[in-house]
Amino acid sequence: MADRAFRLVIAGGGTGGHVLPALAVVEELRDRGRALDPLWIGSAGGVERDAAERAGIPFRTIPTGKLRRYLSAKTPLDLARIPAGVIQARRLLRGFHPDVIFSTGGFVSVPTVVAAARLAPILTHEQTAILGLATRINARLAAVLAVSYDDTARLATGARARVVVTGNPVRASLSGGDAARGLTTLGFSPTLPVLYVTGGARGASALNQRIGALLPDLLDQCQILHQTGPATANSDAADFARRREAWPPHLRERYRVVEFVRDELADVYAAADLVLGRAGAGTVAELAYLGKPAVLVPLPGAGGDEQTRNGHLLADAGAAVLLPQEEATPHCLREVLLGLLEKREVLPEMGERARRVGRQDAAARLTDELLALAESNRS
Repeated sequence: MADRAFRLVIAGGGTGGHVLPALAVVEELRDRGRALDPLWIGSAGGVERDAAERAGIPFRTIPTGKLRRYLSAKTPLDLARIPAGVIQARRLLRGFHPDVIFSTGGFVSVPTVVAAARLAPILTHEQTAILGLATRINARLAAVLAVSYDDTARLATGARARVVVTGNPVRASLSGGDAARGLTTLGFSPTLPVLYVTGGARGASALNQRIGALLPDLLDQCQILHQTGPATANSDAADFARRREAWPPHLRERYRVVEFVRDELADVYAAADLVLGRAGAGTVAELAYLGKPAVLVPLPGAGGDEQTRNGHLLADAGAAVLLPQEEATPHCLREVLLGLLEKREVLPEMGERARRVGRQDAAARLTDELLALAESNRS
């Protein structure tokens, strides 16, 4: 295969956690100088479209339906979309002739994986500490099930696919951040600690409101970059920007609110002393890869309570403080955040413990598995 472009189909999305592994693998392939002909198949309204386009990956949409594990009036319509998605995905795959299908999960991946059966070998990757419903469906058709943690591999006992532990890949470019450049970009001082608040790609209004209850008083002790999520998900960015205008100038300088953090993310992580966020798979993987201490508030009600399981991977290693949302009151958050920021000497050790949780070579491992799978299919 080395004499021609590697034709890779990516199937997955819905959340940032299902998008980041694909971006990491594409970055790894490009860093290796590998000729690559990728195609991303996803939903029209998911975060994967923007991610693919920003990465220069051709993107095609198919009808998709959410796989709910609870009663909903939307379920019949969503179920009807799945066969249509399979038919459309099969047309796309027949025209593209992929070497391998890389499923990163989420309900948007299922039609493409079903359509790919007998057309190309499939690798499906699970980012979380559990096996999600989409992954369990996809694994029935996949040649390889790649998981992020040893404990997750044990959950896959009896799977038809070959199970490998690769880790959850993170873009290597995130490790190239510059703290000084990040502080300059944010307009922050090097004399006060920096707290990075993030709810992930869609934001987290519950976190936003809890931090909002501590503003501007919290800014006496730290500087805050607050990523709220897009206006399509909540109005928090605009609301907090208006509130900021009423503060004294020295406090306004210590607070930045944005909907997204994009190309500057590596510098933001480098500048941050502490992260407050959810415990999605992507967030946990980035914290482990970069060695960042954190306070994590898992999203309640996530399938299988996966975010709590994810968060425990860091908390049990002493790399994070894990707070259930009902316990993460503004008063509790204030005590925890200030307790860590006032003892900044503990933060580097927490960061080192975080680094030990992740697999620094996860992108390389997963890329090797994809290339080997494609090669074995040609032999």
